Amino acid sequence: MKENNPFTLTFGEPPREYISRYEHQDAVVSTFSAAHPVSRTFLIEGVRGCGKTVLMTKISEELDSKGDWIILNLNATNDLLEDMAERISGLNRGISDVLDGGFNISVAGFGVGLGASKEPQSNLSIIRNALAELQKKNKKLLITVDEVRHNENTKHFASEFQIMVREGYPLYLIMTGLYDQIYEIQNDPELTFLLRSFKISIEPLNKVQIRNQYAKIFDVDREVASMLAEMTGGYAFAFQSLGMLYYEYSDTMDIDSITEKYEEMLYGYVYRKIWESLSDKDREVVLAMPDHPVKTREMCDALSMDSSIFSKYRDRLIKKGVMVSTKFGQMTLALPRFRSVIQNYELDY
Repeated sequence: MKENNPFTLTFGEPPREYISRYEHQDAVVSTFSAAHPVSRTFLIEGVRGCGKTVLMTKISEELDSKGDWIILNLNATNDLLEDMAERISGLNRGISDVLDGGFNISVAGFGVGLGASKEPQSNLSIIRNALAELQKKNKKLLITVDEVRHNENTKHFASEFQIMVREGYPLYLIMTGLYDQIYEIQNDPELTFLLRSFKISIEPLNKVQIRNQYAKIFDVDREVASMLAEMTGGYAFAFQSLGMLYYEYSDTMDIDSITEKYEEMLYGYVYRKIWESLSDKDREVVLAMPDHPVKTREMCDALSMDSSIFSKYRDRLIKKGVMVSTKFGQMTLALPRFRSVIQNYELDY
């Protein structure tokens, strides 16, 4: 591999060649930084590989640089309240002037305790004590949860978060998730406050910006850069993976060979997982989609399906980020080369 490749395949790691989503980043930072924020919660939704985690990371970095913010990155696969308590308990070890008191660690299976007392404390007590200390020091706490899921763990955490916000603690939350998971979370009758949370739906990158970056990095003419940009479809992971491959192989391989590796990467890193999440009927709809925007009636005819039934699958695929509605009541697949890649790697044609 060549040294100094400016692209990366590491999910969530801000790459050196990054197309900023400045309007989204600024919206979150300015909202959270306001004296009286209109929202303490942002939800970022999108399909796998669209750049949700990178955006959240960029927001966290900008807030962290202001000096009055503490960032806690929680693991959605852990008990979120326990994870938060443990990470807050680690703050004093990493930032000596953040919290007063001191820490003790119970060895009797009670978890981590916070404060000068020798008695183990509950997770909520640890969290509230820490938040009170942060409030005294005019610090704000941002919690981030990546790839959140709609489950009891999330419901319990979100409900306690809302209680602590009502109690006046300087607490803020960003969660990323797939479209269907964010939809389920926002529409859970026990989490009505999240329905009023601000939401960012990650859209495709601007292909003109992709073209310009490719042209600059690869020193190619506008026609070649435009062709490469079109191949990405504005999909963030495609921008990175195609860029990495072209940087690595453009002087030794033709574009067809690079494209083969590119499709291999799309399938192995992202598309296989998306395909596995679809029902048999969802898959049937995907495979019937042409390479251009199509009207509902055309799809119903192709699938011999009633429009009301088709609408159910169309809406589900839109919620999963696989399909998008376009102008004039048409729809198209949202991901570049998705159908052809699936046909090549999943189907025995």
